[in-house]
Amino acid sequence: MKSLLIILLLAVWCGCVPQSELDLYRRAVKEMFQHAYDNYLLHAFPHDELAPISCVGVDTWGSFSLTLLDALDTLIVMGNQSEFQHAYQLAIQQQLSFDIDTNTSVFEANIRVLGGLLSSHLLSAKGGVPLPAGWPCEGPLLNMAISLARRLLPAFDTPTGLPYGTINLKYGVSPGETPITCSSCCASYIVEFGVLSRLTGDGVFEDVALRAIHALWQRRSSIGLVGNHINVLNGEWKATDFSIGNYVDSYLEYLVKGGVLLRRPELLEMFYDLYNAASHYSKVQDWFVSVNMKTGQFSSPYFHALDAYWPGLLSMVGELPQAEKTFIKIYSIWRTLGVLPEMYNLVDGKPLENHEAYHLRPELAESTWYLYRATGNPFYLEVGKAIIDSIQNISRVDCGYATVKSSLTYELADRMESYFLAETTKYLYLLFDPDNFLNQPSTANQPYVQHLYYDAQLVRLGCSIGTSGFVLNTEAHPMDTGAINCCGSISSTQMHTCNKRPFYSKLNIFTT
Repeated sequence: MKSLLIILLLAVWCGCVPQSELDLYRRAVKEMFQHAYDNYLLHAFPHDELAPISCVGVDTWGSFSLTLLDALDTLIVMGNQSEFQHAYQLAIQQQLSFDIDTNTSVFEANIRVLGGLLSSHLLSAKGGVPLPAGWPCEGPLLNMAISLARRLLPAFDTPTGLPYGTINLKYGVSPGETPITCSSCCASYIVEFGVLSRLTGDGVFEDVALRAIHALWQRRSSIGLVGNHINVLNGEWKATDFSIGNYVDSYLEYLVKGGVLLRRPELLEMFYDLYNAASHYSKVQDWFVSVNMKTGQFSSPYFHALDAYWPGLLSMVGELPQAEKTFIKIYSIWRTLGVLPEMYNLVDGKPLENHEAYHLRPELAESTWYLYRATGNPFYLEVGKAIIDSIQNISRVDCGYATVKSSLTYELADRMESYFLAETTKYLYLLFDPDNFLNQPSTANQPYVQHLYYDAQLVRLGCSIGTSGFVLNTEAHPMDTGAINCCGSISSTQMHTCNKRPFYSKLNIFTT
């Protein structure tokens, strides 16, 4: 009966989508992005974020023009080269050395700012900006990325190798800083730090990221699960609930993406082991719920909005049947409410009290794009249209798009997170732009720059520019899988080829 319901639901939506409708929704998403972006520049820059109801700028994560840096590569994805060139100059003119007396989340600074700088640096040729002679191994955005990453490194100086959650960019870790941080917050650096090591030749970044991954892995329970908060000084678990979402999600995601991007199959092996344990203990009727990491005992019947990334991640590793079943479950909440609340009680069938908000999160759009790429099923285009229509009808205000304070009343809150421009709009745009360079098989991409830095040895190590595919970090910043091999900085003994374990996908950008 369960399979029949899924088939019927898919059948309702799976009509053909004409090209004119694809064009209509692609233009709608582009206008959505532009409305938010233009108002950020007008009312909020150089602050971190725009408060879209009061139309003022606010600093949230560190006072470093966060939304500008987070949105840079979206301009390239949407084909707006002229505005990318303008924003690129704005970023450079800020002359950010990150020598700032401000406390910031190590995790958020990594995925949003460092990820945005690295991605935009690697896409600079496509953006049409002048390139230094040594690009992609040199460049102003890369220099900014190095400056930021070096200021994050002291957080990793702990007995376990797991980093503190917060750091002051000027003075380092505060003496009174709490050693308790979440699993995602302390072990989700391998994509950005790995790219930085490959581009600069400084292995310290990749080394500390790998050490953190293994430190968490070594502390998994006897049944193969991890908890969600840990003491970085002594390695003791402080919160022992496991879930595939909140506080653990990016750790699982980066085992896959780091393994593919950096050719480290051991990370993929770790993911498979965790996935098998999660499937055994956490899966209930195709939901993945919270369980105790030590016993596997059920903890709570709540769906978290961050869980919505999971079907997309499963599609990357070829687990399509499970991915689609779980996606249908999650989308049923959106169809009921028109948005996805932060927490939803699966037993009562309603948002959890005080957790009714929809923060314009990207995870449902993310899984929609990945599953459409993997299956070609136009059902996912219909989902994308529903998401776009909901955001337009509920969240749009004069100065941007506002967080939905309540998924029951649609009351709005004066916040527009930078990830709305970095992720939500990007995934929705890609869904309706089949010719986008991020939607093309790697063999179909033509080089968009002829780079004289090539030599035979680098080509053997996998050096290419724009032709080998991309891996998106957890903030949807695309990392060029070929360009990171063009600097000849990591010895061939540190690079691996993917093994023959069944890591398979119809998403060619994830094929090694």
